[in-house]
Amino acid sequence: MLRLPKPNIALVQILTILSLIYSCSTKNKDYKVDVYQTSQSGDNLKLITKNQTIQTVGEIKKVSLQINPDLKFQEYVGFGASFTESSAWNLATIPKTLRKEVLTRLFSPTEGAGFSLTRTHINSSDYSNSHYTYVDSGDTSLSSFSINEDMKGFTGEENNQVRGIELIEPNYDIIPMILEAKSIQGANFNIIASPWSPPSWMKSGETSEMTNGTLLPQYYGVWAKYLSKYVSAYAEQGINLWGITPQNEPLHAHNARWDSNGFTAEQSRDFLRDYLGPQLVKDGHLNLNDLDAGLRVLIYDHNKSTMNDYARAIYNDVEAAKYAWGTGFHWYANSELEENNWYKKELDTLRTSWPNKGMIHTESSIDIDANDPVGQYWRESTDYAGTFVPFDTYAYDIITDLNHGVQGYIEWCMILSNKGQPNPYDNFNSAPVLINPVTDEVIYTPLYYLLSHFSKFIKPGAHRIELIGKELEGLAYTAAINTDGSIAVVVFNRTTTPLELQLTLKSKTYKIEIAPRALQTINFRNN
Repeated sequence: MLRLPKPNIALVQILTILSLIYSCSTKNKDYKVDVYQTSQSGDNLKLITKNQTIQTVGEIKKVSLQINPDLKFQEYVGFGASFTESSAWNLATIPKTLRKEVLTRLFSPTEGAGFSLTRTHINSSDYSNSHYTYVDSGDTSLSSFSINEDMKGFTGEENNQVRGIELIEPNYDIIPMILEAKSIQGANFNIIASPWSPPSWMKSGETSEMTNGTLLPQYYGVWAKYLSKYVSAYAEQGINLWGITPQNEPLHAHNARWDSNGFTAEQSRDFLRDYLGPQLVKDGHLNLNDLDAGLRVLIYDHNKSTMNDYARAIYNDVEAAKYAWGTGFHWYANSELEENNWYKKELDTLRTSWPNKGMIHTESSIDIDANDPVGQYWRESTDYAGTFVPFDTYAYDIITDLNHGVQGYIEWCMILSNKGQPNPYDNFNSAPVLINPVTDEVIYTPLYYLLSHFSKFIKPGAHRIELIGKELEGLAYTAAINTDGSIAVVVFNRTTTPLELQLTLKSKTYKIEIAPRALQTINFRNN
């Protein structure tokens, strides 16, 4: 019989004591606390404290928040904005050193926003200089397929908005922009690609070139191969796409003014199940055994107000659902978000009905006020459906999305001109970065700083964690823990008075003052 040696009781006791001491020290450890603030009074991601808390003076309303890093929820994919032809054109109008500075401010995790999740368009979009596709008309063999349109640069004659403006680097384009962004030190971002419209010759019912109408069923197979070829072609350029949506805003079949294609839920289901999914698997892009291992397919990609009916038709079909990683959605109409409680109910329905599917906010934007591109974010604005305050709407929408299961948030164009151009349809948006293509002036709008509060401090792989507090009108908050153990708490004070935040973490309470009309990220770093 094998005899085991007797345990060393003294050694066991010593190790037990050391373990308890370590456990207690871990639970009660101090954090270095940095507080960054963006406010209506002029703070722009300003570091207002560094490893110290603000001492409040006089009477001030106190808000207690309990941070529980042990209770984790969804994993985050990232935050950012989109690569568009219009964005690339604006960068082509400024000197190379300034262009690199702009991309550094967008993608550097230390010197900039550290954007980590982005989007781009397949074929032309509303923010392209003109309509374009990647094949010759009628080429069902796709032998003429080429993504040269995304690499060839600009002539300066594409439309009246760009004509007469000097191009410093005419050969710049979407792919060069993406590759230059990838070259920024520390840059780490993923891309979701979305088509606005198939080529016109594949469609019926269009009202103008590549506008409205729908893809003809006889071209489903060709269009699936087309999209797969796009994924392969981008990979050949050194750009491995993270995800794809089969159709941008598929509910636009009749009333759009730019590139669009109507796709009902049933059409989308059939296209994914019988054509796109199998094609992506065949070409090695999609791994059915692990949807996180290859290209991710996000269904829907339209307004979150109506997403569940659309998703239900696809997810309830097992053979279609097996190809879908998750759901992408947009926020429009932004003026209707608050009155509908930011569509919390719809978000919860999506999350609980299909808990194994991802959720990504894939587009938001606002119209630009070219006369006041900074101030417009802090005052009432209008869209086609009503009025809203842009900064408040973005802050509440992002925080609400995150608190209800969303894993990433992407703004539309990351760069536009100071007039919201070029856009051939006179649908001029604002963006995180605005460039005057004549004077080379660069404006970082409040949206840039707002997005940075999330992208800079909540990294890919982070998880949302429990943050407990009483509901207070005008206050929104969320918290996340990164893979390195750092914790980010993002708080928006919509009220017109300062508040004292009392944040309890691991039995220690940190008192921090947040200004009126301000967004803060409180970054807890390990000592």
